[in-house]
Amino acid sequence: MFCPYCHHTDSRVLDSRVSDDGTVIRRRRQCPECEKRFTTVEQMQLVVVKRSGTIEPFSREKLIRGVRNACKGRPVSDDDLARLGQQVEDTLRGSGVCEIPSEDIGVAVLGPLEELDPVAYLRFASVYLHWQNADDFYTEIVRLRDNAPVH
Repeated sequence: MFCPYCHHTDSRVLDSRVSDDGTVIRRRRQCPECEKRFTTVEQMQLVVVKRSGTIEPFSREKLIRGVRNACKGRPVSDDDLARLGQQVEDTLRGSGVCEIPSEDIGVAVLGPLEELDPVAYLRFASVYLHWQNADDFYTEIVRLRDNAPVH
């Protein structure tokens, strides 16, 4: 770890603390050269493994953009989408796996999206569950209707 003051290539860890949710480690360090102290924050970086095999950093904003498309014309606010994005990211981080296949991310969206808006869920699910025909939609609509609370 480079010292941010003198750019010495080494530092000594004085203290390490894990955040409440366990996803971040805060380290207090001291440079042996200039003896100044500084803090670093380490966070697990999620990466997405695409179908092609390419790897890119996980982007909550990109996830929300994809879900927003399924929510077009639906009564879903930007705040709703932000909460959904946070929920999905928390789920992915909680899995303890840092390389997530893109298909798994789409599937992780399904539960929260079904709770948020059933129509947007059907639109999104048709892509990620690889539905082939109207019968696939019908089967899922029946499942949603049967599980829906009676008003």
